[in-house]
Amino acid sequence: MNLNTLLSSEFAIKKYFVGAAFVIGGGLTFAAAYNYASSQCVLFNQLPNEENKYETKKILNEYMMFHYGDRETICKHVSAPLDGYDFPVRCAQLCVKHFDRSACSNDKCLEIGCAVGRSTFELARTFKRAVGLDYSHAFLGTCEVLSKIKRLEYEAIVEGHLTTKHVAVVPTDIDTSRCSFMRGDACNLPSTLGQFGCVLAANVICRLPDPTKFILHLKNIVAKGGICVITSPYTFLTVFTSKDKWLGGFTDSNGKEVRAFDTIKSYLLPDFELIDSEEMPYIIRETLREHQWAVAHATVWKRRSSKYEQE
Repeated sequence: MNLNTLLSSEFAIKKYFVGAAFVIGGGLTFAAAYNYASSQCVLFNQLPNEENKYETKKILNEYMMFHYGDRETICKHVSAPLDGYDFPVRCAQLCVKHFDRSACSNDKCLEIGCAVGRSTFELARTFKRAVGLDYSHAFLGTCEVLSKIKRLEYEAIVEGHLTTKHVAVVPTDIDTSRCSFMRGDACNLPSTLGQFGCVLAANVICRLPDPTKFILHLKNIVAKGGICVITSPYTFLTVFTSKDKWLGGFTDSNGKEVRAFDTIKSYLLPDFELIDSEEMPYIIRETLREHQWAVAHATVWKRRSSKYEQE
């Protein structure tokens, strides 16, 4: 199935899910994916609000490559960076590395800002329930289809209007029935969300209108003894976050530099302890010859059993 077809044609979605000629691998049930697709007609007839960068076809295709592309496809040049690939997989592995079942019996995980779902799928290898939450209709529609059929064709820009076709594949050994996806606002999480043994927020906080509100709410959704993994390159931009809401990247009224990590620590340390901190490079392909290479700061926080628990 083609990603652009998914986004542009409700008829194609119906034909895909009910036409036997389009069934991939006999015996698969497409009812759930089809019902979701039909209910989200705004997604399949036209992308809602093209001014929202996370609802554009260009960004959606880039994220498909970011999540599911292999190293040679993302950047095949001889002088390409040696690291930065499989970032969503590495985020999930960092969660698994630090989750301690002896400290927390809650076997559910939540990814906030799941995009097109790779980390959520990978977390389902370890957790009995993996929930992906995002605000983008386009991302969530893609996650639902991948959850049902485990493959989806997308395009990558070569230059201008020239593209190549690729296929995103969810590994066959992942039980996607453990995964569910929901639309939500990270700054206004529903009170019915409940708690999780692990919460992942990968490269989310510098894309929120009020990151402080989100961070302060983490103690409500991370179970005691559970962990929260936050990654961010700390690239605060006014297009996403008004400057008065930035966590860092400015000087205060006393002329002191304010850094995001220090602010996060001040918010989390009463209820969490910092158990790991590392640099995580990542690379995003925009065209055949243009890429974003950045380094996210990954921090792992364990929810204290008691607010006054000592290390």
